[in-house]
Amino acid sequence: MLNYLVIGASSGIGEEIAKQLAETGNYVTATYNSKIPVYTNSNIQYHQLNVLDEIISLDFLPENLDGVVYCPGSINLKPFERIKPEDFELDFKLQVTGAIKILQLVLPRLKKSANASVVLFSSVAAQTGFSFHTQVAASKGAIEGLTKALAAEYAPKIRVNCIAPSLTDTPLAASLINNEQKLEANSLRHPLKRIGHTKDIANMAIFLLSDKSSWISAQIMHVDGGISSLKS
Repeated sequence: MLNYLVIGASSGIGEEIAKQLAETGNYVTATYNSKIPVYTNSNIQYHQLNVLDEIISLDFLPENLDGVVYCPGSINLKPFERIKPEDFELDFKLQVTGAIKILQLVLPRLKKSANASVVLFSSVAAQTGFSFHTQVAASKGAIEGLTKALAAEYAPKIRVNCIAPSLTDTPLAASLINNEQKLEANSLRHPLKRIGHTKDIANMAIFLLSDKSSWISAQIMHVDGGISSLKS
């Protein structure tokens, strides 16, 4: 049984990752902020945690960790001139500073593992320009840089990779797909003619946490229906 930490596991992609890890016999420590988790499993222990808090305690973790997944994120799509600088700062605190704080706290535990893996999340918008995505792209671009720098610094002991999804059916993206017209339009934008499901993204995360990806580090994995690379 391996030990994993999933930050932001009460819904969406984080919930699916925690579920898959637990159902394959691993011990999962999972955190949530305000939404109480619905899914339960004897292999999952939930703890309330707000990554924006000035002081964070992870004393509830086991002594060693084999992997960490950091899921908190936001999707704020606005014209650039309508976004306040403090809005960019809040996104950065949630998605970048939060990840940094967590990783600095868990590094001693990760170093005790024989094959430690960290999975972070970017967005297709970080490398592919989309209108109204400056707030998303700014933070996620920082996450991609952080991924590569951490992978270099902690190789070969700890692998660090990043997943860059396109639009995925999660509560976070609900306003973008809340009627048939929006869903169809967003599906047709993708060469594979559908939006992502949480399992599509979680499957990649599980792979990156496993021994099957033991020669993969510092990579930005595009799980995006082909939208970042193909024209159709």
